[in-house]
Amino acid sequence: MDALIELFSQPATWLALSTLIAMEVVLGIDNLIFISILTNKLPEEMRAKARRIGIGLALGLRLALLSLVAIIVTLVEPIFTVMGNEFSWRDLILIAGGLFLVWKATKEIHHSMDPAPSGDVFDAGEKGGSHAVTMSFGAAIGQIILLDLVFSLDSIITAVGMTPHVPIMVVAVLVTVGVMLFAATPLANFIARNPTVVMLALGFLLMIGMVLIAEGFGAHVEKGYVYAAMAFSSAVEALNIWSRRRRERS
Repeated sequence: MDALIELFSQPATWLALSTLIAMEVVLGIDNLIFISILTNKLPEEMRAKARRIGIGLALGLRLALLSLVAIIVTLVEPIFTVMGNEFSWRDLILIAGGLFLVWKATKEIHHSMDPAPSGDVFDAGEKGGSHAVTMSFGAAIGQIILLDLVFSLDSIITAVGMTPHVPIMVVAVLVTVGVMLFAATPLANFIARNPTVVMLALGFLLMIGMVLIAEGFGAHVEKGYVYAAMAFSSAVEALNIWSRRRRERS
């Protein structure tokens, strides 16, 4: 306890903590976009529960990985070499996760372009609409677990690279997951109300998947450029939404 008090009494600790929280929140946005898109494909009454489970699993996985920091550090050590490129367990996990994201985003984009393939189940929606229910609860949770693992591993490796103190990492993870839990429902509802945002979010997932694959193959991609592009695209889409609503009112 004395060691913790001494640790958090140092200004450098709070600087590292605030920097790590900001970084983890940004990394958590990717995870949250995926959870929001996936749970919006469930029946209305299951969505909130699936989001809570998905974010709870993200917290559990991050805390579990933190308890294995000594092992996590070894995941970046090369295990084999192919044509001069060294691959570690982290690289393989990032490549697998990136491929899954690319596949999932491509499949969802195809579904958005052709929204009524045979076999979909339709649930009569509110006031003259219909909402396609295209995924079971178990399938959604299974896919969330898979991507939670990839994003959690990336998150913890980032945290380990920024600070050697596990208590700081734990606080940053708890704050980040709290922000995700608070933002999950508003983000999912916003995506559901704005179909063009769905396509934009799927484009983000496609880009993130490609970034994960590139990093798995050893090509470092500056995350600042990626998030700047996402912020710019989001700002353009926000202007489009505002313009459409102004036209509808007039």
